[in-house]
Amino acid sequence: MSEPRKLEVLRAIVEDYVHTREPVGSKALVERHQLGVSSATIRNDMAALEEEGLITAPHTSSGRIPTDAGYRLFVDQLALVKPLSAAERRAISTLLDGSTDLDDVLERTVRALAHLTNQVAVVQYPRSSGATVRHIEFVSLSARQVLIVLILASGKVEQSVIDVGVVLDDAVLAGLRKVFLANLNGLAVARLPDALAGIPATVPPAEQGPAARLAQGLMLLASNAREDRIVMAGTANLARSTVDFPLSIGPVLDALEEQVVLLRLLGAMAQDSLGMAVVIGRENPHDSLSEASVVAASYGPDESAKLGVVGPTRMDYPNTMSSVRAVAQYLSRILAG
Repeated sequence: MSEPRKLEVLRAIVEDYVHTREPVGSKALVERHQLGVSSATIRNDMAALEEEGLITAPHTSSGRIPTDAGYRLFVDQLALVKPLSAAERRAISTLLDGSTDLDDVLERTVRALAHLTNQVAVVQYPRSSGATVRHIEFVSLSARQVLIVLILASGKVEQSVIDVGVVLDDAVLAGLRKVFLANLNGLAVARLPDALAGIPATVPPAEQGPAARLAQGLMLLASNAREDRIVMAGTANLARSTVDFPLSIGPVLDALEEQVVLLRLLGAMAQDSLGMAVVIGRENPHDSLSEASVVAASYGPDESAKLGVVGPTRMDYPNTMSSVRAVAQYLSRILAG
């Protein structure tokens, strides 16, 4: 069996199984694909593929389905990630244009990706420890309550309401904001705790108490900004694919809910020459995802975070990969703008 024909037969089996969800036989391959050989030759080719562990028979005398190794070889042989259609690009643009802040952008992003792929879409928040402070705002809500807003250069916005302990007039609050901005503007989030600790001592004694409370509030917001988080959409798509999880879909749903497993996996996934990262079935180091595949790509100016999809190993990999890459590129452009 020649290597090119082996790959062609494997490709045909993967495509048919993804489309029909039924084991694929030699007769079907001859009828549906122009392979240029007889049904008997295809049967021999399938036997060779099975011997190599690339396909398997789920039942005696049935057709064949791809194994994790078969999917891996299929994905590795993709020469390129095909571009999205004009309609798909318009769908992304419609769903993402007009986003107002990072939270809104990421919510729209996962909805768009779930819609395009019919899988569970996930996106990591950009890691903020290296992000810098773009702006700080203090807004008086009542005699002692102040809304503090921390805006990062990455677009992330954190806000909280605190009690400053005393009554502050607008002029004093504006003066405190000026002091905080002078010390913090352009500073990396990871350096905020040290910088905040010294600010109260730089203001008049009567303002040091409120300044300390404002510093504590900003320190908490900075801590929240550094937390790794995931936004998710399309869980119902996974629930409709229970037949693709012969053992149980429960562990996959648990992994999605806990998020820690996904955060570790996304952080460890290495991208290939196509700019994609794909983990298939038992390649996954986490047992809870051993019946699932994850397709991901990095996004953002420093590509420190990833977005992707989680679904069954019986996945339309070419279309899923093209959707993930296109949405990642679109999201990067939005955040850069």
